[in-house]
Amino acid sequence: MPGFEIFGAEEKKEIMDVLDTGVLFRYEFGDQRKGIFKVKEFEEKFAGYCGTSCAQAVTSGSAALKVALIALGVGPGDEVITQGFTFVATWEAVFEVGAIPVFTEIDATLNMDPADLKKKITEKTKCIIPVHMLGAPARISEIVAIADEHNIPVLEDTAQAAGARINGKHLGSFGKCGTFSFDPVKTMTTGEGGMIITDDDELWRTMSEYHDHGHDHKVNPAGRGGEGRRFIGFNYRMMELQGAIGIAQLAKLDSMVAAQQKNKTMLKSGAGKIPGVTFREILDDKGDSATFFAFSLQDADHCQRVNDSLKSDGFGAINFAENSWHFYPGWEHLLGEKTVTFSGYPFIREGGKRQVVYDPEMLPRSAEILGKTLIYPVSINMKPELLSDMCKALEKAAGA
Repeated sequence: MPGFEIFGAEEKKEIMDVLDTGVLFRYEFGDQRKGIFKVKEFEEKFAGYCGTSCAQAVTSGSAALKVALIALGVGPGDEVITQGFTFVATWEAVFEVGAIPVFTEIDATLNMDPADLKKKITEKTKCIIPVHMLGAPARISEIVAIADEHNIPVLEDTAQAAGARINGKHLGSFGKCGTFSFDPVKTMTTGEGGMIITDDDELWRTMSEYHDHGHDHKVNPAGRGGEGRRFIGFNYRMMELQGAIGIAQLAKLDSMVAAQQKNKTMLKSGAGKIPGVTFREILDDKGDSATFFAFSLQDADHCQRVNDSLKSDGFGAINFAENSWHFYPGWEHLLGEKTVTFSGYPFIREGGKRQVVYDPEMLPRSAEILGKTLIYPVSINMKPELLSDMCKALEKAAGA
């Protein structure tokens, strides 16, 4: 990661197809665009790649989550369960639709713990969002089975795991729908942008309409603006330049994943020399997108000593227990109920009632796991010299 490492002639060609027409908008302008609809083509190719019948392109991975939640009917008074180790966008989207996020522990996959999920389900639970965090799968089959017992839809947050699979089946295609991000640091990127995949044609239709102000997109003599509208919507349309880049990047995705897998194997070999080291549980090594390499030490103190050694050699790793973007105890704006609204929404609801209180100590198992875990991003183009130096630093850290 990320895909900008291999921008080349393919992306330029697709972009020039758009610039030659002068049409950046994904809809209308039929005569001027000469049959070129890059976003539509990207949607069709991405759905085909993932093995689903439908795909809806949007402006970001965050927008993908909101559009999917809206299409699933989630709203005020509902609860949505996700995990306490994720990017803030996952639970921000839940608040965006008026619902309340509920957080589970993670397990050795660094993703949702199905056992804790069972404890968090209530009559208010209207959606479950497992996150395939850092490019590797959650126990998605288990999670879907639990959700099915309660007739709750599963929305897979696959933002960081494009190209990842379990036994050949793409992540994002197990639940009711799956969302992806193509932001600047994702394995495949369009700069900004996102996608939702599903096999439910009616769900796709609702997402398609909602993301474009409710327009039903039926052909009509009046042109754009003359369509019917079943409900209100908003604007989360992807533009043609993003779709163009996506087409080129998607064609390279499997080769990007293969390169990352090779580089990750080298790093794992180096870290394997550290006494007591264990590795993140990967449910299918062949299907791992390998965007990150995670290894755990004996305890938090050992983790600190190893990382201090790595830092001294210029190869310090990420400890997400210290990260304010991705781990529950670091979300000070959530824990502190910080909002710009006069009413205190979403933490304070109608009548001045406090909707929920988040305890910073609520996820002790997750804190234990992440407190002793170090993580490296894995790039596509990692020079042999760099990999060799990193492995040497890891081997040296074995004495820490």
